[in-house]
Amino acid sequence: MIRRRGGPCAALRLALLAAVLAAPAAARAAAPAAATGRVDAVAMLALAKSSGCLACHALQHKKVGPSYAAIAARSANKPDALETLQNAILHGESGTWGVIPMPAYGGAQQVLTRAQAHDLAQWILGLAPGA
Repeated sequence: MIRRRGGPCAALRLALLAAVLAAPAAARAAAPAAATGRVDAVAMLALAKSSGCLACHALQHKKVGPSYAAIAARSANKPDALETLQNAILHGESGTWGVIPMPAYGGAQQVLTRAQAHDLAQWILGLAPGA
């Protein structure tokens, strides 16, 4: 049997690779929650991954920093939770969850825009039971 390079399988693999590589860029370009009225969980998870958040945080278990579920549970029913979490993402924070500080993802580094930090905070807080 003679195998040729290319063909439909190669084209499909190339299209899949392009989609996977474009996912972080698409997450960054996603419309802010204020414009759409809701936060897309898939886009937020992709944004958290591409921004480096998942190096220290996980959805359900503690890594270097607290899990998103623990952040959501601790912040539940606090009227300023969204603003507080958004500011922690943008400007960093220390002492709230232990001795290891969270670095700033806004400001001079500009890893995240204010709108992206807002959407991430909204998504994280939405992970609280009953949210």
